[in-house]
Amino acid sequence: MENPVKKFVSLAFASALLMSACTDSAEDRKDVQASVYNYKCESGEIISVTYPSTESATVTYKGKTHKMEITVSGSGSRYFGDGLEWASKGVGPKSIGVLSHHMADGTSGESIEMCTGL
Repeated sequence: MENPVKKFVSLAFASALLMSACTDSAEDRKDVQASVYNYKCESGEIISVTYPSTESATVTYKGKTHKMEITVSGSGSRYFGDGLEWASKGVGPKSIGVLSHHMADGTSGESIEMCTGL
């Protein structure tokens, strides 16, 4: 009969090994170029967004670049920075994005642009 402790330790080690093979370091990621996602807004403006990491977004609006960090979202993704907030859901032509003012208390303010992915 096989020792259950030995079996558990073997399984734990194998799981840890498999999980470590799936991770990459910041050094590995820095060579990967971030994709640019463009959105056409109801006003006619184009917003370009890149996601340099899973924790940040760079939003270009009216020629100005805004670096943002992730925050809690009920659905989709939500980033804030420079007094603005970018919320998006989906990727590609059917995706939606909203640029809003970001309030000091962490809530969303008035919407500035309603956009659709290109």
